[in-house]
Amino acid sequence: MTTTSPQGRTELLRPDGSPVRVLVVDDEPPITELLSMALRYEGWQIRSAGDGQCAVRAAREFRPDAVVLDMMLPDTDGLAVLGRLRRELPDVPVLFLTAKDAVGDRIAGLTAGGDDYVTKPFGLEEVVARLRGLIRRSGAADRRPDSVLVVGDLTLDEDSHEVFRGGESVHLTATEFELLRFLMRNPRRVLSKAQILDRVWSYDFGGQANVVELYISYLRRKIDAGREPMIHTRRGAGYLIKPAVS
Repeated sequence: MTTTSPQGRTELLRPDGSPVRVLVVDDEPPITELLSMALRYEGWQIRSAGDGQCAVRAAREFRPDAVVLDMMLPDTDGLAVLGRLRRELPDVPVLFLTAKDAVGDRIAGLTAGGDDYVTKPFGLEEVVARLRGLIRRSGAADRRPDSVLVVGDLTLDEDSHEVFRGGESVHLTATEFELLRFLMRNPRRVLSKAQILDRVWSYDFGGQANVVELYISYLRRKIDAGREPMIHTRRGAGYLIKPAVS
């Protein structure tokens, strides 16, 4: 799933609308901090580890969509860590990061199951570009047809106009459907009443923005009733939808 950020970048999102997760494994704090900052700028969630043991534990807990892995770690080498990662997450793409530039080292990393290889010193743009390519090819951010919007356990099919929450069908009116579609196309983003009026009703209600409040209440009764809430109000700012907290 993709969307466009305020900076104009195409953001990669998980099928449930949550940010892509990347694990950065390197024993040099300046490199870890620099990479983490660049990847967070992409809108991704980042966790870091400084050795192999911490990396495997973090992967088990964090369930990343991609891993940046240094070849040389203080307690083991990257190839050994890769083997343990593959047992936990068989399909996670791994980008090796290392100071080694010999062809033999590259071949060893790729033969062991690594998906790509970047040598130090590196350019941040190159690392980001390679990760984006790995994540797209792995399918981590594109597992459903473009016509199906997914946020948490809520799905909306733009072609069939079907909506399901937790596998249960939800019947919506045409206006409720358009409102929900607008919210789901912008997961975790606060949308103002003016933005909603312009997009869903296509004209200015002349100060009667309370129609938005009314239809938000309708949606809540159908989407959130008896469940953990997904539709939230940000007082003075607007409304947003995000996966329910389990």
